[in-house]
Amino acid sequence: MSTNTITKTWFITGASKGFGREWTEAALERGDRVAAVSRSAGQSDCAFDDLVEKHGDAILPIQLDVTDRDAVFGAVQHAVDHFGALDVIVNNAGYGLFGMVEEVSAQQARDQVDVNLFGPLWVTQAVLPHLRARGSGHIIQVSSIAGVFSLPGLGLYHASKFGLEGFTASLAAEVRDFGIKVTLVEPAGYATDWAGPSAVHADRSATYDDFRAGMARPAGKRGDPQATREAILTVVDADEPPLRIFFGRGPLEVITKEYGARIDEWQRWDDVSRAAFGA
Repeated sequence: MSTNTITKTWFITGASKGFGREWTEAALERGDRVAAVSRSAGQSDCAFDDLVEKHGDAILPIQLDVTDRDAVFGAVQHAVDHFGALDVIVNNAGYGLFGMVEEVSAQQARDQVDVNLFGPLWVTQAVLPHLRARGSGHIIQVSSIAGVFSLPGLGLYHASKFGLEGFTASLAAEVRDFGIKVTLVEPAGYATDWAGPSAVHADRSATYDDFRAGMARPAGKRGDPQATREAILTVVDADEPPLRIFFGRGPLEVITKEYGARIDEWQRWDDVSRAAFGA
């Protein structure tokens, strides 16, 4: 695997914690520049104060709500004006919504899709003219193993990530001839606060108490977010990065089994499928 290690300028959403924080630090520590985007960037106790003190002008904190399309376009332009160009775009901002499909409120559903799906869409639309004009760039969409298979209790989270996977696969084909690379990073379970302080929980209905009790199991070992630093740098430095890559142990085995089961079912019902086409 050949790599390209020329200094890069990053635009990272959700940069104040989790993967975003780890990748912001990884980029800065090797001499890259980062527009660090977060809802909290403009607060008096900004999450990036220590990084600004350490790295100076190499980091540009930007306060942004990724659901505000106009603000997203303004933030991207601000980063371009400040640094001159952008090379790596990381759509990392997102959170988990926990609840059975029936339990999720209308507002919770809309908020989940606004952040996890429309947020990356707005950022992608905002950066494309800049990347296209330069004939280069790399868009990283932080999806999840939850973007390629589903579990009960996370239906709307899955919907947002499946949607992200769908438009990103189309995007990759649309922009390839402009020299723009696209990658979906699909992490397994990591020790971030995704299932903790960042999570939203729907009000529980007693209807599903027995089902919930049946699906409860001890939490498995979580990956170390810091261990993803070298992995993300390897992806962005690759001459030919993947469209999709898992981060973590276990996803490949899970998805191999899941997709094998899907193909088996499609094959069992193929006669009905063909008959539905007509004469």
